[in-house]
Amino acid sequence: MSEERNNRSGNPLFSGWYADPEARIFQDRYWIYPTYSAPYEKQTFFDAFYSTDLTEWTKAERILRMEDITWARLALWAPSPVERNGRFYYYFAANDIQNDDELGGIGVAVADRPEGPFRDALGKPLIDRFHFGAQPIDPHVFLDDDGCAYLYYGGWGHCNVAKLSEDMVHLDTFADGATFKEITPEHYIEGPCMFKRRGIYYFMWSEGGWTGPDYSVAYAMSDSPVGPFQRVGKILQQDPDIATGAGHHGFLQIPGSDEWYIVYHRRPLSETDANHRVVCMDRMLFEEDGRIQPVQMTHEGVAARPLPR
Repeated sequence: MSEERNNRSGNPLFSGWYADPEARIFQDRYWIYPTYSAPYEKQTFFDAFYSTDLTEWTKAERILRMEDITWARLALWAPSPVERNGRFYYYFAANDIQNDDELGGIGVAVADRPEGPFRDALGKPLIDRFHFGAQPIDPHVFLDDDGCAYLYYGGWGHCNVAKLSEDMVHLDTFADGATFKEITPEHYIEGPCMFKRRGIYYFMWSEGGWTGPDYSVAYAMSDSPVGPFQRVGKILQQDPDIATGAGHHGFLQIPGSDEWYIVYHRRPLSETDANHRVVCMDRMLFEEDGRIQPVQMTHEGVAARPLPR
């Protein structure tokens, strides 16, 4: 391993074809939960990766497998884990359903440890229908400061938000009685992501086609977790000197600081296989007015950053 790699993470962060990373901090470790990037019939399991300093990553293998999900038939992808009440809840997409007559959608699994093993919590999908035109894929869970848990999801150019019940395996309703609210911003395609900074809700998503070079990330800002969300602009896109197809991301915030990182997948410049995607990390910086600066993709990655004690 080179001295440069010893001092910085390098991009990609770890070997293998992976995509759609969600990043979290659990039990004094950084965690990345990605999709195993392969043809659908081979996307039959999830791995996870953990680190204490962002530079050295260890794989936790097969934390959830298709054979342990009775209703899953074709492809597992786009995981989003969250910790609540001492347990770990893991939301994922399966089966790539094309209409309400097919079995599949968004599932939820549960474990006692961040590395699993996770087990299917319901024996059926949590969301198995199209609402407001949104294909039930690409879940992302956000826990607000007031304890409310929101599930953002949706493909086919539509995004919905739902509230999760206290047990995290059922849907709650909003104050007006609705279960789903459409919050689709301009140019949204898929891959929603939400975080909160200094009282502002940042809603992010992927634009373009995931198989092509123009896949990218844009965002909006709001004073509410359910919007409305007015598109501000792109912050992550292909760089002819670095990589193409940069999108479907997660993030990390160093506890107690205003230090942020974006975790995303991209495609090497020489690669044409749509499934050749790798997980990378770079800094995410903000302007004085709260806007996000365009992310500079790098080969070097990020510097070592042990978690604060």
